[in-house]
Amino acid sequence: MNHGILDARYTHGELVRKYNRIASVYDLFGILMASKASQRALEMAAIRNGEKVLEVALGTGLNFAEILKRNPRGSVQGIDVSTKMLERTKKRIAKIEHGNYALHLCDCHHLPFEDGAFDILMNQYMLDILPVEDFNPILVEFKRVLKDGGRIILVNTTNGESWINQIYEQIYKLKPPIIAGSRGVRAQPFLKEVGFTKIRREFISQFGFPSEVVRGVKK
Repeated sequence: MNHGILDARYTHGELVRKYNRIASVYDLFGILMASKASQRALEMAAIRNGEKVLEVALGTGLNFAEILKRNPRGSVQGIDVSTKMLERTKKRIAKIEHGNYALHLCDCHHLPFEDGAFDILMNQYMLDILPVEDFNPILVEFKRVLKDGGRIILVNTTNGESWINQIYEQIYKLKPPIIAGSRGVRAQPFLKEVGFTKIRREFISQFGFPSEVVRGVKK
């Protein structure tokens, strides 16, 4: 069941190559179209200094840098499949005084962490580029590494609520956007299917680009 979501455009290998190519300009997307949603995600995460936080698909580290600043006494881990994205993240956070963080080149389907390792898991603009059949297995893996009571915060391109939002969906149907080929998804039902509770969703539009921020809690 695909919940009415359009098919993904790229294979895993194609996505890795694409993100390596666009790493040098990816900040433009993050600042111009996703910064409002990212800021709201941090607010909904409500990170308490000293917590253990994992960011999956950290991109160029815009969000990761903010997590480090908010959690100087905590442990912060970040993963991405793109070597170029990780390189840009390393440059971005080099001057931040935080002694307990690590970056990993790995895939989200099999996270290199123990069960119940994290208080918070954050993931932005990833599900919207992946096949629907990958959603539940990935979310189960996310749930595995969260502590009981741990929070998951997802940000995705979502379905538009006005004509200007829907422009992006029409572009996707014709040709994948330059940035990543993301299409509108709604993560809320998938979180419910894999057992997350206290699910909350907010819609955010920035220059007409439609995003959702979804929060859930592991039982």
